[in-house]
Amino acid sequence: ARALRLPEEAFGYAGLKDRHAVATQWLSLEYGDVPLLEKLSVEGVEVLEITRHPHKLRVGHLAGNRFGIRIRGVDPARIASARRILAVLEHRGVPNYYDRQRFGILGNSHLVGRALLTRDADLLATCILGEGGGGNERFDEALAHYRRGEVTAAAEALPGMFTVEKRHLSVLGRTGDREAALRSIPGQRRRFFVSAYQSYLFNRLLVDRLATLDRLVPGDLAYLHRNGRVFVVEDAAAEAERLRTFEVSPSGPVYGTQGLLASGAPGEAERRLLAEEGIDLELFRLPGGLRSRGVRRPYRFPISAATLEACGTDVRVGFTLPKGSYATLVLAELTKAEAPLRLMDLPGGRPG
Repeated sequence: ARALRLPEEAFGYAGLKDRHAVATQWLSLEYGDVPLLEKLSVEGVEVLEITRHPHKLRVGHLAGNRFGIRIRGVDPARIASARRILAVLEHRGVPNYYDRQRFGILGNSHLVGRALLTRDADLLATCILGEGGGGNERFDEALAHYRRGEVTAAAEALPGMFTVEKRHLSVLGRTGDREAALRSIPGQRRRFFVSAYQSYLFNRLLVDRLATLDRLVPGDLAYLHRNGRVFVVEDAAAEAERLRTFEVSPSGPVYGTQGLLASGAPGEAERRLLAEEGIDLELFRLPGGLRSRGVRRPYRFPISAATLEACGTDVRVGFTLPKGSYATLVLAELTKAEAPLRLMDLPGGRPG
C-alpha cells in the first residue's frame, strides 16, 4: 500500500499467512493500475500474476492452504514411523484442537476468560499474570512484585505490550477494588479471553473423543464439511461412507447462549463438562451487549496430498489443509514428544 500510495482498505486478502514463511497468495486491489503493478518494487515481494476479477477478496474466501515444511535434524530411524503416522492422519483425520496461540503469550487466556465469564474477581486477580513471561526479564520482575503483594510496582514493571494486565493491576493497586479491576478490561478483550475459555472446553471434549475421532455414535451432531451445518445422528452405520470420504465428521460444541448440544452419550459428556466447570450457557451473554451464540466445530479436519521426503538429515513434509486448520497440529502428530509444540501442552490437550 505504501509503495503504491494507496490506503490499506483498497486491498483484500482471503487469509493471513505465516510471518516466517515464503508464502504465495492472491491479493485483490480495487481499480488497480496494471502497468503500475507490473513495475511494483517491494523488497521481499514478487508479483507472479495479474488478472481482473469483479469482486474483492475477503477473509474466508479460500478453500485451504498448501504447506511445504522442512523439519531439520531428524533421526533417520524415525522417518518410517512418521510416514505411518501421516498415513493414519490421511485416513482418520487430524484432531482439530485449538492451538497454543489461541491461549495467549502467557498461556493463561482461558483462565482469565473463565474468571470474566463467572465474574470471579478473586480468580481474575490470581491468574491475570499466569506463571511466567517466557524469559522476559521485565515480566519476571513484575511477577515477583505481584507475588509479594506489590501490585502497583508490578503494573509499572510490566512491559508495554501487556496493556490489559497493566490496566488491571493499576486499578487494583490504586483502589484495592477487585471488582473495579475486573471491569477495567475492555469489551473486545473480554471477548478474546472468553473465546480462549471456549476453546479450552472444546479441547477438553476432544481429548475424550480421540478414540472415536473417525466414528459417529447415536446422538452425535454430525458436521457437514461443505457448509458447516449439523444434523442429529440416529443411524450411525448409515453414515459410514460419508465419514470415510470426510463429507461428515463428529462435532463438539464451542459453547454459547444458543449453541446446540448433542443428545445420547455425546450430549451427556457435553453437559457433564459444563456441570464440572460450574458454567451455565447464559453466562456467555456478556456485559455491554457482548455475547457468544455458540457453534459446532468438527472434532477432526482432513489432510490431503500428503508427502514426506528425506533430504539428508532433514525431512520435507507437504500437505493441504482446509481453511482455519493448524499445520502445527500436523507437525505435533508427526514429531510426537520431540515436537516444539506438543498436544499435552495445549490447555485440555494431550498427545495423540
